Amino acid sequence: MRIALTYDLREDYRALGFAEHEVAEFDRRDTIDSLEDAIRAAGHEVVRVGHAQALAAALLAGERWDLVFNICESLYGFGRESLVPALCEHFRIPTVFSDPLVCALTLHKVMAKRVLRDQGVPTTDFREVTCLADLARVDLPFPLFCKPVAEGSSKGVALTSKVRNATELERTCSDLLARYRQPVLVEPFLAGREFTVGILGTGEKARSLGALEVVLKASAEAEIYTYANKEDCEIHVRYLVARDELAERACAIAVQAWRALGCRDGGRVDLRADGAGRLQVLEANPLPGLHPEHSDLPILCSQIGLPYRRLIAEILESAIARIEATRSLSCEVAGACGS
Repeated sequence: MRIALTYDLREDYRALGFAEHEVAEFDRRDTIDSLEDAIRAAGHEVVRVGHAQALAAALLAGERWDLVFNICESLYGFGRESLVPALCEHFRIPTVFSDPLVCALTLHKVMAKRVLRDQGVPTTDFREVTCLADLARVDLPFPLFCKPVAEGSSKGVALTSKVRNATELERTCSDLLARYRQPVLVEPFLAGREFTVGILGTGEKARSLGALEVVLKASAEAEIYTYANKEDCEIHVRYLVARDELAERACAIAVQAWRALGCRDGGRVDLRADGAGRLQVLEANPLPGLHPEHSDLPILCSQIGLPYRRLIAEILESAIARIEATRSLSCEVAGACGS
């Protein structure tokens, strides 16, 4: 297959004047090098395209590929992660990972939690703060946890995210509203163990790769998987593949959440337990970080003995099988209608 690789490079956006926290979700050049190597090792031709603007220009110029391997986060709005898959849908080019609807749904954590709750997947109660007047409707018991509704890579998550009273709640929400210009998700603070579960596959074929426990070292910012802890995870975080009863439960819930949200091919589901050991889904990540040593999913895979090249090959195999099955079904339907 001739596969286009779409991505956002941190260095490209830094050169345009973007601040470090604004490019936190974007990729390093060695991530793209590793991805290209793995896709080629799986027997495919790779064309580096880059960000959504470059993709749009290439499509308008008439370029086409058999498949797009997309890891673009893009910049603006609740649909930013949907931009590339939506462009590809318009030009009838299949993509790896989730479709535009799922990418938008999972980015907006409040909307995703509503779907999870409707599907019976355990997730905390929550409130959405769109302006400071909404604080009057926050009736959950302290301590609470606050974060931007549509960011990833722990952007906007700091020690101040845990709030213990109304004064701290107002201060943190005011800061997040001003800095990120989007609503704030407010939910109970969960004091228990934290896991990220790797998932491969789609629908009934989705399976867990295992539960990676996030253990903060003494040097880390305490209690919370903050942006600072995540950025310097090699220093502040110990990742352990957990195999006890709670970890097994986390894996089962993660697959349930993955299917409920309609995620595809590969990614992660993050969970944390409350003080009583009850697991709650925090969010799903249908566009997982794929740096071989720094990103959670490859870290998990390295610990369970799944090489990076094999991880990428299995993601591709899931996408190709899914696409071929859809095409076969379309042909069957067309044939039935024609007869």
